[in-house]
Amino acid sequence: MTKPIQITQSLRTWMDVFMHRSMRGWSQFAKSTGLSMPQFSILMQLHHKGPCGLSEISERFDISGAAASQLVDKLVQSNYLERTEDPSDRRAKLLRLSENGAKLVDDGIQQRYLWLDEIANKFDAAQQKKIVEALELLTHAAQSLEEKK
Repeated sequence: MTKPIQITQSLRTWMDVFMHRSMRGWSQFAKSTGLSMPQFSILMQLHHKGPCGLSEISERFDISGAAASQLVDKLVQSNYLERTEDPSDRRAKLLRLSENGAKLVDDGIQQRYLWLDEIANKFDAAQQKKIVEALELLTHAAQSLEEKK
């Protein structure tokens, strides 16, 4: 049986490699589009959490309203975001991904996962099965921790 310290160290090593590759992939993709990481992060937030107001962007990223406004204005001008009327408050505006913004995010996600395809191809079918089983266990355990919060 694997000692707890061994599994913890293996998980930490994998997490370090994974996070490094993942963040490098995001950074390279954002740079290739001409967007800053904060701008790309706003697009990702809207992709994952849906439309929101400018104040939510400010709060989520812990930046001033003026800074959030500048970032959002550039994304609207680049046709990655749309401002629409908030149905619950006609004076307020909601920010949502435009068609171009949604496509850009999808392209970024696909680009980010390419290296995982390369890794998967390094394993034979039996190894892939073991990895799938282990990852399903990890995913389930991580999700159960989230549910408790």
